Amino acid sequence: MKILYTTAGTATNGREGRVKTEDGKFDLQLSLPKSVGGPGGEGTNPEQLFSMGYSACFGGALALVARMQKVQTGPVQIEARVSLGQDESGGFGLAVELIGHIPNLPREQAEALMHAAHQVCPYSKATRGNIEVKLSVA
Repeated sequence: MKILYTTAGTATNGREGRVKTEDGKFDLQLSLPKSVGGPGGEGTNPEQLFSMGYSACFGGALALVARMQKVQTGPVQIEARVSLGQDESGGFGLAVELIGHIPNLPREQAEALMHAAHQVCPYSKATRGNIEVKLSVA
């Protein structure tokens, strides 16, 4: 693979610490949600951060596919719903639902673009076969 971009983020003290990027653009407090035994709080969590990265990346992949197919999508919003769960062995895992909001296209065409984007999105490639990813159109 030819590297096009590299960045770094650091987490200190796990899920109840801080995360920051090497360039200082993000420096965020983390809080463990009450639903997984934490105190809650004002901070974000890894699942929220992952949902934002995945939705942005997937939106970019969808725009690329649309350009390649010469499709004018109009406004596009991708919602990534990231769930943290516990598996049968007592370990933890993730599941994702990517919801495309593409109001200017017929549902069938929007669904086809979602599936095509899922084939080229780097996040989708990284998660393929590792976590359940569901695609839908609102």
